[in-house]
Formats: sequence, C-alpha cells, structure tokens
Amino acid sequence: MTKTYTFKGLLTTGGWIPNAVVTVNEDGKIQSIKASDIPEGEYIDGYALPGFQNAHSHAFQYAMAGLAELHEGQGTPDDFWSWRTAMYNLALTMSPDHLEAIAAMLYAEMARHGYTAVAEFHYLHHDKNGKPYSNLAEHGERLIAAAQRAGINITLVPMFYQQGGFGKPAEDKQKRFISATIEDYYKLVESSKKAAKRYNNAAVGIGIHSLRAVKANDIISVCNNLEKHTPFHIHVSEQLKEIEDSLNYCGERPVEWLLNHTDMNENYHLVHATHLDDVEVQGIAKSGANVVICPSTEGNLGDGLFRFADYKALQGNWSIGTDSHVGLNPFEELRLLDYGQRLTNHKRNTYFLPGQGDSGFNALKQAWISGKKAMGETRSDFFEIGATLDAVILDAKSPLTASAASKNLCNTFVYSSDVSNVLGTIINGKWVVKQGAHINYESIVSNFITTMNDLGSRL
Repeated sequence: MTKTYTFKGLLTTGGWIPNAVVTVNEDGKIQSIKASDIPEGEYIDGYALPGFQNAHSHAFQYAMAGLAELHEGQGTPDDFWSWRTAMYNLALTMSPDHLEAIAAMLYAEMARHGYTAVAEFHYLHHDKNGKPYSNLAEHGERLIAAAQRAGINITLVPMFYQQGGFGKPAEDKQKRFISATIEDYYKLVESSKKAAKRYNNAAVGIGIHSLRAVKANDIISVCNNLEKHTPFHIHVSEQLKEIEDSLNYCGERPVEWLLNHTDMNENYHLVHATHLDDVEVQGIAKSGANVVICPSTEGNLGDGLFRFADYKALQGNWSIGTDSHVGLNPFEELRLLDYGQRLTNHKRNTYFLPGQGDSGFNALKQAWISGKKAMGETRSDFFEIGATLDAVILDAKSPLTASAASKNLCNTFVYSSDVSNVLGTIINGKWVVKQGAHINYESIVSNFITTMNDLGSRL
C-alpha cells in the first residue's frame, strides 16, 4: 500500500522543491517526487531535510551523560583518562537487558532530534566476568533490537579490542571488551552479521577500537581484508597522550602509521583525529577517507579542536557523531564545529565552498554524504527514487522560519533551530516521531527509568 506526503518544501542537493509531493511504497521506498500546487495525501506544513546520520555512538555511555561534572577535591586530576575510568566502571555493571533499555531510549531521543541512522561503535561484548555469551553477538543483537524498537536505522560496528595500550595487556576493567585473537574478532563479526539478518534496517561494519588497543600486525591484517564498500571505523589521535605513546612505541604518530601501513581509502572513518600534523591532514584528504567529528563530546572531554579549516581547504570528507551523548542535537554539533573554528581563526566562513556560500546547506550536505558512507551507503541525492524516505521535518510556522525566504532556510535551521522546531521524523517512509512525540515513547522511557534505578548510577 502506498503512502503520499506533501511537504511545504523538500531539500535536494540542487535546492528546494516547493510543495513537494512524495509517494512511498509499503517498504517506505520513494516511488515518485514532484512539485504540485495541489496537495496530495497527508499535507505537512513543514520543510523536509534529509535525516541526519549519527556516525559515531557508544550507546551504553548515554547512561552517564551529565554525571561526570562533579569535580571533587582540590588538585584532583580530571581529564579524559579519569573520565574513562568512570566509563569503565559503568560498563562493568550492565546486563544485556540494561543495555537494550538504555540504547532504545537513546535511539528514540536521536530520532526525536532528527537522526534517522546511527553507526554504533560497539565494544561492550562479553558478560560481567569477561566471558563470551553463548550468542557471541548478544549485546550487539540487543543494540539492533533497540534500534528497531526506536525505529532508527543502525549500522552495528563491532570493535576489535585486544589489549590495554601499546604493548600492554588488557586491564581488568576492560575485560568485557576483549577479543584475544583476530580469529576471535572475526567470529564476533560473523555472529553480528547473522544477528543483523534477523532484523530490518540493520547492517554491520568493521572496526578497530584504536591503534593502542590492537596489535600492529592484526590491524594490518584486518585492513588488508576489508570487503569493498564495508565501512571501517577507528578512534584515532583523540588525545595528546595517545600521540606520545604511539611515537614512543611505534616511532610514528597514529594517522602517520595508518597512512604508511594500510591502504587508507574512502571506506575509512577516522573518529576524532583531533591532533594531526600537516602531513596527516594532507594524507587523510588525499586518500578520500572520512573524519568523524563529535564536537559536543570532544568539547566535554577537553579533547581539542580538529583542524577543520586546513582539512576543508583540501576538500576533506567529514561527518558528525554524538559519541558519549552529552548532546543529541545535530544542529548543535554543526554549530559547535563551526564556532570552534571561528574562535581560533577569527573568520566566519567555516563552511564556505567555492561557488557555494550557503553555509547551512554546505554543512548539511557534507555531513550527510560522509555520514551515509559511515553507514555503508553511497547516495548522490538526499531523496532518490528507490531509496527509503528518511527525513526530519522542520516546522514552517516557527517565527524565524515563517519569515525567511527560501535562500535563508538552511541557515535558519542550522544556526537558529533546536528540537522545539522539529515537527517530527520520518524513517523508512513512516512517522517515528510526530509532533515531538516518539511513537513508542511511554514504554521506552518506562523501561529506561526502571533500568537506571536498577543500576543506581544516576542516584
């Protein structure tokens, strides 16, 4: 059975289609798009933007969002590494039921804010004793089930996590993450693929947690055996200590090492890449790889600012992610990325491209293109015949929007909007969030609160 929507406007890579009529089939795939003065089907007084792609997520960390800001004791060091210890402590407490409830709540909130897909950078693999479950992908399957409950598309990226640091055995608090051998990791990946086949709108990628977490020869082996078009995700160069440790152990900086030892290409998604030298910036851009920038988390952890201006000048590819989920507003991620650059280079044209001065449009387009690649997809336009209808709908009656000409709409949305301006989110052709309310909100939030009370971590 087909479904028809009429939007006040639909954004394409070529600009706005006014009074856009979109028809989808029973699978949510677009059958036709046209402009019409006569509305058809369900009329929506809003502007349809392509759904945002959340290219980096650690779902379980949502349970500790906002809890790492009590800085007790004078002179107590509080940085990324102390935050990591608190995160490990949380990871040690979760059951599969806990993880599923937390992820469902997170993914529902992502959808409410306009995300239609998530790449889940997943390394909480084993039971509380560090032993594999009988279903090796127990936790991965719970994440997929949570995504289905929340109605969001998911690319599960099970992480290879082998050791505690460069040449160091795993710590006890890392025991739930560890695949001791590359064979163990590939068994986990295969189990994850079997799990994904049992659900709709789920895919599987490949990932190395970080250079420090896996032996060099195994990293090279994984990279050399990547299947074509499979997204490969890795944390890299997030912290200065990581750079120092890599130089001391490998004799090379992390991205330098990857460039010299792997065939870096457009399927690579380098998460953070905060601290790069000139050769690394140039090398990533030249390779066609993608950088996943997570501004709210990087700011919260004190990571630093990515060298965006230099990278953009080389036409480097990038996307956004919410990582630890201290923030879930995609517009805010784009603003934080922009404003961090403005504060350091004192210029206001962060997203400017030759021949295209519409900053908001440029930001939306680039984040979407590389975000799709992070999910394992390659698309040429936001809305295409045969592709699923995945859109976030902005309220046309919001005061700033209602008074804006079409040429100012994207910038109004990116620089002046928040979730209160979102009418809803359509994923795979169906409303998942409508008038600000998620279709499964009551049951999801009830399970989440029960879970958090059981864990006691927010008390």
